[in-house]
Order: sequence, then structure tokens, then C-alpha cells
Amino acid sequence: MSSTKFDLIVVGSGPGGYVAAIRASQLGLKTAVVEAAELGGICLNWGCIPTKALLKSAQVFEYINHAADYGITVADASADFTGIVKRSRGVADGMSKGVTFLLKKNKIEVIKGWGKIQSGKKVEVTDSEDTKTVYSADNIIIATGARSRELPSMKIDKKKIIGYRDAMVLDKMPKKMVVVGSGAIGIEFAYFYATMGTEVTIVEFLDRIVPVEDAEVSKTLEKLYKKAGMTIMTSSEVTAVDTKGTGCKVTVKTAKGEETLECDIVLSAAGVVSNLENCGLEDVGILVEKGKIQVDEYYKTNMPGYYAIGDVVPGPALAHVASAEGIICVEKIAGQNPAPLDYGNIPGCTYCSPEIASVGMTEAKAKEAGYELRIGKFPFSASGKASAAGAKDGFVKLVFDKKYGELLGAHLIGANVTEMIAEIVAVRKLEITGHELIKTVHPHPTMSEAIMEAAAAAYDEVIHL
Repeated sequence: MSSTKFDLIVVGSGPGGYVAAIRASQLGLKTAVVEAAELGGICLNWGCIPTKALLKSAQVFEYINHAADYGITVADASADFTGIVKRSRGVADGMSKGVTFLLKKNKIEVIKGWGKIQSGKKVEVTDSEDTKTVYSADNIIIATGARSRELPSMKIDKKKIIGYRDAMVLDKMPKKMVVVGSGAIGIEFAYFYATMGTEVTIVEFLDRIVPVEDAEVSKTLEKLYKKAGMTIMTSSEVTAVDTKGTGCKVTVKTAKGEETLECDIVLSAAGVVSNLENCGLEDVGILVEKGKIQVDEYYKTNMPGYYAIGDVVPGPALAHVASAEGIICVEKIAGQNPAPLDYGNIPGCTYCSPEIASVGMTEAKAKEAGYELRIGKFPFSASGKASAAGAKDGFVKLVFDKKYGELLGAHLIGANVTEMIAEIVAVRKLEITGHELIKTVHPHPTMSEAIMEAAAAAYDEVIHL
């Protein structure tokens, strides 16, 4: 007979929930996780991990198509779309099994079903047979994540108008696709489908693609995407989608007037919305504002014993943020004194090709904040490793405060830059100055040398430009 009383119950098993549960168990708390779907949440099953598997297939296909650039002849390569989707699902399945193993190893009870919090520090769980069981705990963490935001002009029907989840498991490759929204999700799928051979049009409401990134990064990616054959419409809005015929007729309002685009599929990638419905928040009296649960710096809600982390609270909706919040939250619950999360030092990554990675302030934001700046930029076209790898697109851009040499922000676009950004996050945490970064010896030949060179460029000491 499983227990119904715990030190901690976590509702949701995504990268916020399962990480919080494991850390709680390490700290000696008797812990349970409630999950209505697959363990690992959206990230492992329908988000970060399976999309990276799809993108890897696209990259391999791109390599094969450009094999001649490397002195290799490959004849008649073709993409098996079904096989690519199958591989992606296999990767996701393996990761989910890994989380199952980790929870078991850490003696965490997994309760399958829909969790609804109740007052008195209780969680009612409804299983697949509609049986309700009530569990209680000294502490409850809400980690129910988010889903695709639905725009009024584009109701998702999962056939012609799809969200990111459907985009991962289409049964056949569309000939033409309109991607609405150019954040990380839209941009990654645009790259994947365009590389596979779909004719892709990106529609972005703001005046540039990847609008949260530095303006120079947006400009470079737009140029490369247009060169790759994509159509990009900025300062544009989809006002209607007619799905009556065989395909879709998409009405787009632009600065010049209205245009109609024809395609097989519309991918709605206009952000995410928190999963707060039917979770019992109103019954308990938990404060929600603008679609987010309100919490303090240790993720306590306004009701004692109830906490919330991840995509349901304010802050960036990113897996690594949810994990960090979960760890801080349970360490506080367990009586430790963790430092609150520094939201100004959270890296963001987009896994298109070339990749994008950034942390801290853009040049525009730093100027807005009143800093006098030193900007250092180093193009990968001047990097020996990038030349050898045939990956000369992009650059590293560092934004320094002129007065104290503080590294205010870093903006990278290029091959493998998502693997390079952690260095910047670490040096910013340690408050290293530009001069110290220049004197940090980087291995040669590597892409990462571009970071040292960009720092040197900011101080007029660059060697290879």
C-alpha cells in the first residue's frame, strides 16, 4: 500500500518538477510526484529533447547535401521523413525512461493522474479510471508547465493549423508551411522544415525575427535564412486562416496592405501559456496575476506550504530556469539558505543553424540603462577552427561597461555557440572584467577562442582581425 502522507508533493514532472523532487529526496524529504502524462514533461517528451533530435537529422541532411564542399561525393541522398520522426520519438522515449529510473533510484513515489491542490495542504489525484485519491504533504510545489498559446485568428485544429507538439509528428512533409512567430520554437521548426525541403514563410509581428536577441544577431539570421530560400515577413500579422479547401489561405496584414499566402500547414509558434486551469488554485486562494502564479524569491505563494516553479511563475519559460528554481525552492524548504536566482544571468539558446546563444543585456538595452559601452565583435570568418569546419557564418559580440569593465551581455551566432555560452554565464557570475577575459588563455584552434578575441577587440587588442 503506497503512502498518502509526504514531506513534499510535486505536481508536474517536467524539468522543474522532477529536478525539485530529486533534490528534495537528496535532502532527506519523503517526496512524491504527481503526473497526468509522461514523466519528464513537455521538455523531454514534446519539447527541448525531441526537437533537438529532429534538428540533428536536418543538420546531417544538410551536411550530406554539402558533402562536395569537404571533398566527399555522395549520390542521391534523400530524407526519410517518417524515419526522422521515429528517431526523434525514440530519443524522447529513452529520456523519459531515464527520468523514471532517476525517480525510482531516489525513492520518489510517482502518482499517475491529474493533480488538483486542495486547502489543508492536500492534493486530490484523479487516475485514468476516474478514481480520486487524496494525498497530503507539509509542502506542495506546483510545476504544471505551459502549452502552445492559441491566437484568436488561428484556432489550432491539429491538422492544418498546428502547434509545436503536432509539428514533431506530422505523417508527411508539407510542401508549403507558414510559421507564425519567430521566437526559438518558430525559428527551429522553420530551419528543420526548410532543410527537409518544405517551402517556408515566417511571419513575425515585430520588426525583426528572433526579436529578444541583439539586433545584429537578428539581421545576420535573416540574411542567412533568406539565402537558404525562406521568405521572411516582419511587422506582419496573420488576421485570418481559411482552411476550407485542400490547404490553407492565410491573410497577412503588412505595412503595405493585405496579402494572401497559400500553404498546406500553418504552424502557430506565438509563445506559450501557463497550465493553471483545473489545478485548484482558486479553491486554495493562491494569487494569480497576468496568467502567472505570484511567488517570492524562494517560490513561496501567498498561501503557506504552497510553492510554484517553472513556466507557471513570472520569468523566462525555459527548462534550465525551471530546474534552477526547483532546486532553490526545495533547498529553502529543507532549511538551507540558497542564494536567490539571478534572472539577469540566464542563458538563452536557439538551436537552428547557425545556432544562437545569448546572456545579459543587448547593446540597445545596455544603452537604454545608461551605460557607456565598449563593444567587442569577432566574426567566425576570422576563426581558424570555423574555416576548417566549414562554419564561417556568424560572430561573437560582447558588451562591456566602459567604466568598470563589467561584461553586461554576450550575443553569439554560429556553429555550436550553445555549447560556448556557459563560459560567459560563469565569468559573469564571477564578475570577471574584460581585461581578465582577454588574459584567460583559450585553446587553439577552437570556436571558443572567438570569445577571447571579441573581448580583445573591445579593448583594441585583437590579434586576428
